[in-house]
Amino acid sequence: MTKIWQKPGLAKLHPLVEEFTVGDDLANDLTLFPYDIRASKAHATMLQHIGILTPSELDILLLGLDELQQLHQQGEIRICHEDEDGHTVIENYLIEKYGDAGKKIHTGRSRNDQSLVALRLFLKENAGNTRQKLLELARIFLEKARQYEFAPLPGYSHMQQAMLSTVGHWYCSFAESLLDDAELLQSIEMHINKNPLGSAAGFGVSIPLDRQSTTDELGFAAIQQNSLYCQASRGKFESLYMEGLVQVMLSLGRFAQDMLFFTAQETAYFAVDSALVTGSSIMPQKRNLDGLEILRGHVSSILSSQHFIQDTAKNLLSGYNREFQLLKKPLIESTSIVQQSIDIAALYLEGSEPQPDVIQKHISTGIFAADIANDLVSEQKMPFREAYKKALEQVEQEVDLLTNIKKKVSLGAPGNLGIKEYEKRLQRLQG
Repeated sequence: MTKIWQKPGLAKLHPLVEEFTVGDDLANDLTLFPYDIRASKAHATMLQHIGILTPSELDILLLGLDELQQLHQQGEIRICHEDEDGHTVIENYLIEKYGDAGKKIHTGRSRNDQSLVALRLFLKENAGNTRQKLLELARIFLEKARQYEFAPLPGYSHMQQAMLSTVGHWYCSFAESLLDDAELLQSIEMHINKNPLGSAAGFGVSIPLDRQSTTDELGFAAIQQNSLYCQASRGKFESLYMEGLVQVMLSLGRFAQDMLFFTAQETAYFAVDSALVTGSSIMPQKRNLDGLEILRGHVSSILSSQHFIQDTAKNLLSGYNREFQLLKKPLIESTSIVQQSIDIAALYLEGSEPQPDVIQKHISTGIFAADIANDLVSEQKMPFREAYKKALEQVEQEVDLLTNIKKKVSLGAPGNLGIKEYEKRLQRLQG
């Protein structure tokens, strides 16, 4: 198909340059195609409001855009190297099928703001989608925490047993972490919820575009006002979005690591559904939690993608730079990886059960030393440093685990999880 910038008398673009500059962006544009259609509908509606399009031309264009949307849903849209991008596919389709009306669709916009608004819609929607998945995962953690609120579990420091904790305490640590991540994504969504459409190539146009109209139509909270900053915000907004994803993966990676440790043969604190483990081609006894290992590895891939985005966008001249195209792939891939990782974490969470009898056998007597020292301070008014020394003399005494747990009454401690407060917070975030 004809490139929309091709002019008579110009040589055809060298195929090597064409292939190199387009790269694998065609697949990314196919992902962004529905958002491009949405923005094109809003833009066309606005053009009719300001008198560029007649009502009948608007009807024709909206019909054509609906057709493109349906073709995309049916998997019939193809973007070729000759097209260069999804924007060209849209415009060429409308021109080819609807003539002069199609030739007006690009009035007052550039592929720069066309690409930017499609990506912004993608980020905004997926920040919300990821947040909802996080809240559902947090809900499952809280359900598990209630179920195992006082089930003993060794707490670790420096990879050694430190103090007595509970399974519920462990579950709640992830619930709170995920709620924090969801709040961060919510604030990021609010920050990026600004409409760049109408900024054109970064320098505005001489046509009195109604930017508030497209802002309302597309559901943005505000207009991103300065046309140059619309382009300059590329890399900044994407990096901020990626920070939200990074924080999610830091939470999930810790869960994966803990589960891998807690399900090792040496601990066996948790039993896992056999449908969630793989085997070995040579060792018949192996039960491998490969899903959690891949999840753990993807923490690094998301961190790397964020760094790539920041490094690519840093110190560029104000205005559009073609490197911005390279930001799409890590954003789209990272979004998919993180949402899949949340689903995998939920699967392993629901498909695993603590083994209280096994856990109790693994609890060392030394784990109570700090509690004994604190009791000596409270009951005998002994200076803590003396109690600290005497505690080791008493660690071999038998300790009732439930009594020990319920004595830890400071808010957020194993004996006072505050689950109701988490549930209230979850409800607020879901609302």
